[in-house]
Amino acid sequence: MQPNGRLRLTRRHAGLLLALGAALAGIGFFLDARPGAQSQEARFETAVVTRGTIEDSVTALGKLQPRDYVDVGAQASGQLLRLHVHEGDVVTEGQLLAEIDPSLQEAQVEAGEAEIARLKAQLIDLEARARFATDRAQRQARLARNQFTSTEENDRAAMESAAATAQLEMTRAQIRQVAATLRSNEAQLRYTKVFAPMAGTVVSVEARQGQTLVATYQTPQLVRIADLSVMTVWTQVAEADVPRLKPGMPVWFTTLGHPDRRWESRVRQILPGPSQPGAGGTSGGAGSGVVLYTAVFDVPNPEGELRPQMSAQTFFITARAENALVVPMAALVPAEGGGDRFTVRVSGKDGISTRAVRIGVRTRFQAQVLEGLAEGERVVTGERAEEERSAIRFTQ
Repeated sequence: MQPNGRLRLTRRHAGLLLALGAALAGIGFFLDARPGAQSQEARFETAVVTRGTIEDSVTALGKLQPRDYVDVGAQASGQLLRLHVHEGDVVTEGQLLAEIDPSLQEAQVEAGEAEIARLKAQLIDLEARARFATDRAQRQARLARNQFTSTEENDRAAMESAAATAQLEMTRAQIRQVAATLRSNEAQLRYTKVFAPMAGTVVSVEARQGQTLVATYQTPQLVRIADLSVMTVWTQVAEADVPRLKPGMPVWFTTLGHPDRRWESRVRQILPGPSQPGAGGTSGGAGSGVVLYTAVFDVPNPEGELRPQMSAQTFFITARAENALVVPMAALVPAEGGGDRFTVRVSGKDGISTRAVRIGVRTRFQAQVLEGLAEGERVVTGERAEEERSAIRFTQ
């Protein structure tokens, strides 16, 4: 009897548990079937309307170059005897940079000076002959008037006087010609010492000490001096974006070495013609079928952190709004008529409602709200998949 009683008690308990489970399942089904029982957070993805700064911009790639630089070349031929600077040296205007062997130029100057000395001595002789010929012609003229000499002698004296004067002028012209050549040779001699035409930093050295320079057809480049206190960014902008750019518009950029630092400036110029390969230290669109135009702007570089040939990720600001109400673009649906009118679904205490809004500045991901929403409201950006909704219900 006792075992049978224990068995009846166990069956009774099992029946009670089954009845309780069925009741709980019915209550759950009833609650889940009620309208609005499923939370909005589970059904929809939402975002909060916030305040912030929004910018619409044109993105382009660019290269940095010194705004002011000069390539210093050699105007005299000869062996480079001494090179007084190296890359990275800071030089002042007028500082001696290099010396070229002056032997040939010195010889040419000496020859010119000797030729001028010879011509000046010859000029003294010719001046004396010219004075004698002039005096003789005058005497013959007086004798001819008194018929004390023949007409032939008078004419011969006049001819000799004129020839002596012509020879004198010819020698003076030769002196001027040799003097001009001498000045050219003296200039060539001065060119054997190369001085810095501007103050700055030596960013590259193209020649080496002991090298023979030939400046006959092309000026050999020795060094490049650049003022690194102000840099210029040369950017390549696609032709579709060029109409949106204007001189004076704000622009900022970052570099690979300083991705979190923002350098700001304003557009100085948009070049009228398409970019050529290598213009401003950048590559054009030749061969790719893309037409690119060059926009340039300057940026101060007092700390020297910006260097030539650095890459710049550039953003030309076409529109900007500060302290603006911002919503994701995913929440907006174009309204009838388009333009700046959109509709948005707002999640509130009473469920989901549709509202008309007016939009200002917009980007690919965000938009400025001018009318229709308030800060802190939640807008619907999309609907969750069934798996996500089930996971959210399970966590709740």
